[in-house]
Amino acid sequence: MARDLQSLQKQYNRGDLNMMPRHGMGPGGGRRGRGAPGFDGPKKLDMKVVKRLASYISEYKFRLMLVIVFMLLSTGATIIGAYAVQDIVNGLVYNETHYWFEGSAIEIRFENTVSYLAAILVVIGAIYMIGVFCSYMQSRIMLIVSQNATENIRNDLFNKMQGLPIRYFDRQSVGEIMSRYTNDIDNIDVMLNNTIVSLVSATIEIIGYGVAMLITNYWLAFVVIAFVPLFIKLAGMIAKKSSKYFKSQQAALGALNGYIEESVSGAKVVKVFNHENDCTEEFGLLNNDMREQQFKANFYGGIMGPILGNSTQVTYAVVAGVGGILCLASLAWGDSWLLPNCTVGVIASFAQFARKFSFPITNVSQQTNTIFSALAGAQRVFAVMDETPETPDVDDAVSAKDIHGEVVLDDVTFGYIPEKTVLKHISLYAHPGQKIAFVGSTGAGKTTVTNLINRFYDIQSGSITIDGTDIKQYRLSELRENVAMVLQDTHLFTGTVMENIRYGRPDATDDEVISAAKTASAHSFIMRLEKGYDTLLEGDGANLSQGQRQLLNIARAALSKAPILVLDEATSSVDTRTERHIEHGMDRLMKNRTTFVIAHRLSTVRNSNAIMVLEAGEIIERGTHEQLLELKGRYYELYTGKKELD
Repeated sequence: MARDLQSLQKQYNRGDLNMMPRHGMGPGGGRRGRGAPGFDGPKKLDMKVVKRLASYISEYKFRLMLVIVFMLLSTGATIIGAYAVQDIVNGLVYNETHYWFEGSAIEIRFENTVSYLAAILVVIGAIYMIGVFCSYMQSRIMLIVSQNATENIRNDLFNKMQGLPIRYFDRQSVGEIMSRYTNDIDNIDVMLNNTIVSLVSATIEIIGYGVAMLITNYWLAFVVIAFVPLFIKLAGMIAKKSSKYFKSQQAALGALNGYIEESVSGAKVVKVFNHENDCTEEFGLLNNDMREQQFKANFYGGIMGPILGNSTQVTYAVVAGVGGILCLASLAWGDSWLLPNCTVGVIASFAQFARKFSFPITNVSQQTNTIFSALAGAQRVFAVMDETPETPDVDDAVSAKDIHGEVVLDDVTFGYIPEKTVLKHISLYAHPGQKIAFVGSTGAGKTTVTNLINRFYDIQSGSITIDGTDIKQYRLSELRENVAMVLQDTHLFTGTVMENIRYGRPDATDDEVISAAKTASAHSFIMRLEKGYDTLLEGDGANLSQGQRQLLNIARAALSKAPILVLDEATSSVDTRTERHIEHGMDRLMKNRTTFVIAHRLSTVRNSNAIMVLEAGEIIERGTHEQLLELKGRYYELYTGKKELD
């Protein structure tokens, strides 16, 4: 039965922090849920987010100064052009004779209105061309700044993710993570590129036109300015609604992306279990929720422009009415400080000023959807950046370059969640070159033990030492260089077969890569590929069988010179005949290496130096294959088939 919307959103977006890890990292190595500790934003706008975004563009102070200079020049050109309208109109209406630089050595006198109008139109045209050039330059420079800032945000996000612990990715859906890189950062890019320019430009224009209006006629200026509180009030009311829905839209988008990613990657499972109808229904719920959130967000973001635009028309009408009255009064009683000059040209200029004055307010308000989408996205991106990174190395960290591979677990207790213990008082040792096997029911804690050796998680109590040194004292990167893993879930990168095997040791030669492939019994099938080792793999090796993908992963581990090897169901995806070939290679691979093997096929662990039988997080039996059979306990039951593995 398909799940309801609330359940889907919780799993894919808002998350369930108590879910067990996935991708084979939790008990039993299986997927345990598919949620993300998502983020649906604070209840009100956090100025810290705005300041944090501003820090990314403040690095380019010189370019930003150039942008402001070009904005000032562009705004100045527009103001001069609008101011000149009154001279043009007055020249036509009153047929005046004009002077330029009257009384100076370079006085220019125009004998008639036509010559004056022709001259002033040329000058205004030149001024507007300067304004267009400045506008172009400010847009181009700001585009460079915004793209660089976006690149830095994306780099910081990716670098942060490289330092996050495994437990973060265990609780995240891939689609939700990808949504941060695509939708969220794209929204930030749009805002930095367009909206920041609009906000700064609007501030400059409002101040510039406000001063120009006060100089021209302060009564008409007061009329225009009186409408500003109304604009702000309307914008604030709509923005309050819009902000809430844009946060919901981003959350819904993350949930939808997460579901799509898992549905596509699990398409075979969906079809095998005839889950297509339920899958379609669940997608429909998420998609419908996305549509509703987008509609509400864009509706409230979109109506602001028309509302403020109509308010601007009211401003025009009032300015024209009051201007006409002042014009008649000026003709009747003359000019004075109380009744400044008001002509038809002044009214014409003021119509331009009023439009230009209200335009930046309207323009910014129309970008409310962009602003809140970007801020909601920024909150989600910064939420990832603020995640707790992996535990840093201690100040006096020890080098792990010369590890031999003696591993000791002493009274180790661990739980993925502190209140739910997975391993209980585990103690074991492995000498260099020994093979230690773990068997037991699914969820008994086998994979968890090996994850702790790598410090994918830190234990709650007890200690884990390698060569007598607590693993917390080693440099983490060097520790992991000394532990090679072959997991049950295979993963191949886009690239050639050679490059994928070389991932185990980047400085390996081609001959060493081929030798590792032979050790893993992968060489023969690689040579049958179209281009052999140069065959390009895409889509996680989709053109290979599951067994072939696993062989490449084994070859990758074989190439590594790590003294400690972890095989987590490494041969579970290959057939019995191939497994027999691999076992011979494994013997060579495990020589002089401390090896931990997790296997359900008990035939693969018979030659282990010690076998640990785990149940419910405890080691209930330990010994060699022969010793455990003599006990006739749990291992005996599993091996003889009297009791199957869960």
